[in-house]
Amino acid sequence: MSIQIVPLGAGQDVGRSCVLVTIKGKNIMFDCGMHMGYNDARRFPDFTYISKTGRFTEILDAVIITHFHLDHCGALPFFTEMCGYDGPIYMTHPTKAICPILLEDYRKITVERKGETNFFTSHMIKDCMKKVIPINLHETIRVDDELEIKAYYAGHVLGAAMFYVRVGNESAVYTGDYNMTPDRHLGSAWIDKVRPDVLITESTYGTTIRDSKRSRERDFLKKVHDCVANGGNVLIPVFALGRAQELCILIESYWERMGLQVPVYFSAGLTERANDYYKLFINWTNQKVKSTFVERNMFDFKHIKAWNRTLLDHQGPMVVFATPGMLNLGTSLEIFKRWAPDPKNMVILPGYCAAGTVGAKVLQNQKIIEVDKFTKIHVNLQVRNLSFSAHADAKGIMQLIRHSEPRNVVLVHGEKGSMDFLKGKIIKELGIPCFNPPNGVSISIKTRLSMKATVSTELLRSFLVADAQSRIKATESSNADTIGPPRAIPINGTLVMSRDSTNINKTIVKLISNEQFESEFKQQKN
Repeated sequence: MSIQIVPLGAGQDVGRSCVLVTIKGKNIMFDCGMHMGYNDARRFPDFTYISKTGRFTEILDAVIITHFHLDHCGALPFFTEMCGYDGPIYMTHPTKAICPILLEDYRKITVERKGETNFFTSHMIKDCMKKVIPINLHETIRVDDELEIKAYYAGHVLGAAMFYVRVGNESAVYTGDYNMTPDRHLGSAWIDKVRPDVLITESTYGTTIRDSKRSRERDFLKKVHDCVANGGNVLIPVFALGRAQELCILIESYWERMGLQVPVYFSAGLTERANDYYKLFINWTNQKVKSTFVERNMFDFKHIKAWNRTLLDHQGPMVVFATPGMLNLGTSLEIFKRWAPDPKNMVILPGYCAAGTVGAKVLQNQKIIEVDKFTKIHVNLQVRNLSFSAHADAKGIMQLIRHSEPRNVVLVHGEKGSMDFLKGKIIKELGIPCFNPPNGVSISIKTRLSMKATVSTELLRSFLVADAQSRIKATESSNADTIGPPRAIPINGTLVMSRDSTNINKTIVKLISNEQFESEFKQQKN
């Protein structure tokens, strides 16, 4: 038996996440995202790989969306309303609530500001979301008689989930984006020791091991303070929910502590909506937010006000959190164009920027950036890249692999160089086969044939006793390699298969001791 996996997006790339997995004839599509670096047909996954005639509903058994970021859900209305997929779509309750808001913002910018015509409408977004079936954390949903899915907490952003899918005795885990380190408003990712046949994990920061969070926060606050103290403006491009709240909490507490009067702004409307969702889904936040929520809502900001476009003409200093996070369009790009020529100003990029976006070009220290045929930006402002990304780093990815104990690992959502490095590390240190296919390339992962068998009590007891005795001896001789709980105890016996006398189509499988088998076999011969 085997599991087939093909990335339609995020294969040796970041953006346009979409991975097709086939387990025992069941086809599951994980995520349906768009690419921030493209403004043409390449922005969406190539769905013709699934069907050239539009038979998507017939072919796919389920679509699963891990979280609300556009590179994971941005193509969903296009796929359902314009390509015609009409099957089940699963996501968590917060993801279902927040997705349509970000999709509508994306549509407005693309259609109303850029004038594109072949794009989904507001009505299509609403119709798409009607097809969604919400799922709770740790809830097992049976899609049909064979396929079942279960969601686990992923950290990263409000509502983000990793998904475990099982068909018969074969299984896979798709992580989406996750964070193994708790932050100021969310907990860390967690999953049972599910031991899947394959773990499909993001690898955005596959070569990075981050320094301490506290020192990064100190560095961030010092850079912001120094810039505004010298009369400069600070632009912090962020996505509407997630790092935005993390950094707002940080700035809010610092401004309060230092008694600063410099104005701080956030893209209009999004702060209020974000607060509403954090109140509604407070059980998804970390323990500190939950425990203080009744006395004080951590997301009611005293120093952070709504941004208005007229403020662009005001003289600084000021701090602005603006969306989106990669400077590819919208308010953040509009402000960047205005502030970029002045060396007193600063842009702080707190997360990953996909190749092709203005943010990525800024980080490459390009001094003249061509946004389109008509717009060039002269970049003289100070550029800082401080990673407050809510993705797992190399240490966190290895931690998740060790914990879940998969038989195989597939890397997605990362650049090829970092994937190749991480792949070598996984194979060398963990001894687990690892793959990182590019977009459109299918891989087949062999799965082990397994069957349920009853084990005789005497046989099981004899091996458990023998293992316990060997461990006692190892402890006495201080053999550190054998101290600790055993991961597996090999049992030597004879596997006996026979027909069930009450059901001719059922096979009974038993594991008995070699001595018992010889005794019973001799009796049958006699």
